[in-house]
Amino acid sequence: MSRIDTDRLTDALYGLGWSTVKKLPEGAAVRLGRTIADAAWRRRGKGVLRLEANLARVVPDATPQRLTELSRAGMRSYMRYWMESFRLPAWSRERITAGFAAQDVDRLKEALAGDRGVILALPHMGNYDLAGVWVTTALGVPFTTVAERLKPESLYDRFVAYREGLGMEVLPHTGGAAFGTLARRLRAGGLVCLVADRDLSSSGVEVDFFGHAAKMPAGPATLAARTGATLLPVTLWYDRTPVMRGRIHPEIEVPAEGTRAEQTAVMTQALADAFASGIADHPEDWHMLQRLWLDDLEPRDAARGTETP
Repeated sequence: MSRIDTDRLTDALYGLGWSTVKKLPEGAAVRLGRTIADAAWRRRGKGVLRLEANLARVVPDATPQRLTELSRAGMRSYMRYWMESFRLPAWSRERITAGFAAQDVDRLKEALAGDRGVILALPHMGNYDLAGVWVTTALGVPFTTVAERLKPESLYDRFVAYREGLGMEVLPHTGGAAFGTLARRLRAGGLVCLVADRDLSSSGVEVDFFGHAAKMPAGPATLAARTGATLLPVTLWYDRTPVMRGRIHPEIEVPAEGTRAEQTAVMTQALADAFASGIADHPEDWHMLQRLWLDDLEPRDAARGTETP
């Protein structure tokens, strides 16, 4: 199959999900998601194997049986994210408001009440789209985010339209203009939400993450240091209920001393530590099916912070 045919098929499958899954009763969608997740897990494809390798870093004392259990739960969690995301546009205001419960949400409310601007930084945990639409719905606060450009372009357009339909302003990750727009939003007292546990650029900051070197985006720390915005890490997880849980972690403050690069490095490490605390508590809800740690990357790609296809 050619790349063009593959791209068309991928776009068609996502389109089918958004058009069909959202019409299913919630119970049926849950069962479908679990069935798909279990089938993918049994195939032991590249994504599942990478997930298990990543989980082995997070839970280094896990037995092989424990790792396979975690990866199965991880695939179910990942598919729950997709089933919810396909259905979010059809959820009522009441369902959205009741669908997320955050610990220490007063930290966010107090920060929003100020005029410094607020940055929420999240790892690939739980369903950050649900958390975002909860912010726009339950708190009534719009925000700006950044999306990775996907292939095919039509799929990226679907994601942008989907998130904008949920009340988000979406900027492309590439092109160089996103940082300036984010800084302007923050200086105006706005809210910015960024998924920030995997570097997609050549300017990532090296951090210690579960005892091994990885690179994470410099953006959240750099934006906070340059604009004075409040930087709050957030972690998300599922339990056995239809409600997603989350925690607003304490603010990561700009160090009083050091160069801008040194300040960014200290803040990004603090962000990595906050992510690690949430991931360690709920490893099955961290949806990292790609290479992350530097010694898992090909040498030519480690310097760029990208992974080998």
